Amino acid sequence: MATFRLQGSKVLAVDMSGDAVKAKNGSMVAYDGQMAFKKMSGGGEGLRGMVTRRLTGEQMEVMEVRGQGTCWFADRASEINLVNLHGDKLWVEASNLLCTDAGLRTGTSFTGLRGGATGNGLFTTTVEGTGQAAIMSDGPAVVLRVSRDYPLSVDPGAYVAHQGNLQQSFQSGVTFRTFLGEGGGEAFQIRFEGDGLVYVQPSERNTIGGDV
Repeated sequence: MATFRLQGSKVLAVDMSGDAVKAKNGSMVAYDGQMAFKKMSGGGEGLRGMVTRRLTGEQMEVMEVRGQGTCWFADRASEINLVNLHGDKLWVEASNLLCTDAGLRTGTSFTGLRGGATGNGLFTTTVEGTGQAAIMSDGPAVVLRVSRDYPLSVDPGAYVAHQGNLQQSFQSGVTFRTFLGEGGGEAFQIRFEGDGLVYVQPSERNTIGGDV
């Protein structure tokens, strides 16, 4: 299995000995040894996956990288976070996914109002199985634990990913004062309950509720 390691906070190094990984198309910045690059359609799930992703808007430009040596990946100097999966599932916005073990399964999941609030559409990408994934954030992400007694509310614009047995709901703080232009700019949040981890970046992308 390929070995993922960070070289600095913005470059991912993957050591391979005949292994393969799936990475965001065009994210290779250097390599040594022998590497082969093959563009994959729709995240590498075959025709069904490609059609699903096009219908849901979670289209990813992905390449398979296979070889002997080390390949380095990066994307627009984004911060990179490593995620270890042990038979569980990661939910992540497609734009935040940099690289995964080739053996991990990727798919799509309906997010409902949460997706609409983040400005990334109503579907998100899932990564499932055992292996490593690398996700990106605008600034160093913090990993916040959610437990039964400690639910968590997150700004949709700062949400990056989550894993574990979590239920999410959409919270709105819109009141009459909001319509009078006296809102605090925090009208919507995503509430997580259960047991798991949530990745939050120190930056907020533009969202529907960001200005109300």
